[in-house]
Amino acid sequence: MNSKLKVAGITILAAAAAGAIAALIVRDQISRHQRNLFSSSALRRLAALGHMAKEAASVDNIRLLRDFIAWEPRRLLRERAAAIVRRMELEAAESAVAADQGAA
Repeated sequence: MNSKLKVAGITILAAAAAGAIAALIVRDQISRHQRNLFSSSALRRLAALGHMAKEAASVDNIRLLRDFIAWEPRRLLRERAAAIVRRMELEAAESAVAADQGAA
């Protein structure tokens, strides 16, 4: 019985450690993609926009993309970012309406 508890405890500890490491890796990848949004390489900026398009709508992401649109010299990338911002704004508005209806 005692050895089973030790194995269970070690397993839980290993799973928690793996989860923490995965969370750190994900956080690093997100910040790296956000940094690449203002890279000197247009290809990296395009890849960063692809990553941002998959992100959930948030005020921070919308503000970041608006800054990017104001900064970006290439029309194609500005238009792609503007499309992502429009989608995120619609999602944010829809979630705000749903929250208001849920509160009522």
